[in-house]
Amino acid sequence: MTITRSHRAATLVIALALLVAGCMLVPGRFASQLDVRRDGTFAFEYRGEIVLAPLAQPSPPSEDEAAFEPSPCTDEAGDTRPCSANEIDAQRQTWEAERAERKANKDKQDAQSRKAMQGLLGGIDPGDPRAAQEFADRLARQEGWSSVVSKGHGVFEVVYAAKGRLDHDFSFPTIERLPMVVPFVTVIRRNDGTVRIEAPAFSPSSANPAIPGLGDANKDQASAALLDGTFALTTDAAVLANNTDEGPAAVPSGGQRLSWQVNARTQDAPTALLRLHD
Repeated sequence: MTITRSHRAATLVIALALLVAGCMLVPGRFASQLDVRRDGTFAFEYRGEIVLAPLAQPSPPSEDEAAFEPSPCTDEAGDTRPCSANEIDAQRQTWEAERAERKANKDKQDAQSRKAMQGLLGGIDPGDPRAAQEFADRLARQEGWSSVVSKGHGVFEVVYAAKGRLDHDFSFPTIERLPMVVPFVTVIRRNDGTVRIEAPAFSPSSANPAIPGLGDANKDQASAALLDGTFALTTDAAVLANNTDEGPAAVPSGGQRLSWQVNARTQDAPTALLRLHD
């Protein structure tokens, strides 16, 4: 089967859309805290901004082509000569046909890219003016999202809280029909009584682990420029490992507190390992 240029372009569009999906949703300015008790109960809260990257991208500038300029005409000896009116008309017709073909190809690729991104967004069309409100409504109907307000340009001010028992793993955020998201925070219960806590999205270097460096423009516009927050972990469990600068600090109510400052200069995503009560 012959693979046409348009087929290759469509494949590339879809492939790139899938690759950049890792940084589809990123944190902005926020404060987040997680409390884990020795008995396996936990409470999590996130207050602040989240950024839906496809809605944060500016519209690409239109590409205005230069006006038609006739090419030089030559005689049988190869010397340049003035073009006749018919020759100029023929050149103009060719130029207009090629311009129309380029525009048609670009429109087709733009439509393919938009459709691919719409699929990754669970049916939300990023080119639709109602897309931000549709996304906000989707979050608001999920348990835990007590407030979701669109601030424009893909930025949402949110309040999320959850509590429960760690007889299962916990990941934030999980969003209906939007599965391809790098988790902000994960809590993984191991069968040896330990719990590993990671915050992959709280570091620009972790925004797209599949292909580091791809989508830097996305991160500049949607993540690095806005990423500014704090993540705190409190616990009365034993802290076996962590990557904070200061280490655990005692809290008056008992137990320990780990704190991370998160911004565009953060090198390593926050991590900690706890041992619960046996």
